[in-house]
Amino acid sequence: MNFPLSKPVIYVVRDLERSLGMSIANKDYYIISNYATFANSLVKGRKNVLLIKNTELLDTRELLNHPQSIKFINAIKNRQILVFKNTLQIEKICVDNGWSLLNPSAILAAKIEEKISQVDWLGELTKFLPPFEIKIAKNIKWLGGSFILQFNRAHTGSGTIFIENEKQLKDIQQKFPLREVRVTKYIVGPMLTNNNVVSDKKVLCGNINYQITGLKPFTNLPFATVGNDWSLPHKILDIKQKKAYQAMAQAIGRKMANDGWCGLFGIDVILEEKTGKLFLIEINARQPASTSYESQLQQLKNKAGLTTFYAHLLVLLHEKVNCQLTMIKSGAQITQKVLQTHKKINIVKLLNKIKILKKKKIQVYIYDNIKSESDWIRMQSVSGLVASPNVLNKLGQELKNFSLSILTD
Repeated sequence: MNFPLSKPVIYVVRDLERSLGMSIANKDYYIISNYATFANSLVKGRKNVLLIKNTELLDTRELLNHPQSIKFINAIKNRQILVFKNTLQIEKICVDNGWSLLNPSAILAAKIEEKISQVDWLGELTKFLPPFEIKIAKNIKWLGGSFILQFNRAHTGSGTIFIENEKQLKDIQQKFPLREVRVTKYIVGPMLTNNNVVSDKKVLCGNINYQITGLKPFTNLPFATVGNDWSLPHKILDIKQKKAYQAMAQAIGRKMANDGWCGLFGIDVILEEKTGKLFLIEINARQPASTSYESQLQQLKNKAGLTTFYAHLLVLLHEKVNCQLTMIKSGAQITQKVLQTHKKINIVKLLNKIKILKKKKIQVYIYDNIKSESDWIRMQSVSGLVASPNVLNKLGQELKNFSLSILTD
């Protein structure tokens, strides 16, 4: 289906998959990304997509600064630039080139996302957080119980540390004695997340999904997100909990709107096993990574319905959004991360194993990333992969076996 845009949008993004919340066949939708074998197979020579070849993958800032990108962008009239995650450097590049950037302010995004500034920004909404304290690292005392320690900035779990013993704490204190950290009570329970769109003063709540976190062999980081399952929340949340989740998303979205935010944001929420209470863990003031596949699942459910990514574009283009996001109750994705334990991969064997997955109607994306814990292989299914928190179902186990096989070949 064609989703019309009032102005040409050029999405500049490191990984092409992030831009696939909308079909690349769409009129007035352009993409600039890194060249990769997989990306090139999807693009198939389309002139609205520029894939830049380089010895190393370029980040968004580098892509924007590339001479091919500048020429490509300047050839399109009335263009609007969109990026996955805004930064001050990206804002400066757009200003210097006279380009209109659709993303909300990078300063506002940082204030909302970062663990220390977020507490001040939340104000009375800190009631959604688990019990916490802000402390200087050297002043934290070991009292014998596990807790979560977070630095101000974190990405995919790397800034979050589960402190289980006094030695771990002392190691942090020796390395960063004067660093301000957030110390949070450790909550046991499944992690949930969803993608929401701020439209003027209205908040469109997206579909709650179970966040697959720290699951081996997909990652070695205990708090790294490796996937999403849109089926499981309908099995583990009752009506009251679903309403409480939406109330939290609405309250955060309205506060963001009051500060000038528009477009996508995501929240990560944990469901405490003992009490059934929901606690806010993280706010992603940007397009969450699961947006692309959620939008594809929404299109499969209702071709004429409103997808999360299209709503994001409409809002950023200052268009009116007069309906709710399409609701889904199935679908999942899981990503094998780049691990340091990798041996040299036999590409022929890998592709043959991927063919087997595709016969099971698993959509597979391969990334050219080499940095440890970056995305390597993303696998997507129209059905769920998780039977219960931390337990894969039969199909999920098959994908786990696939990962184990390619890691040990």
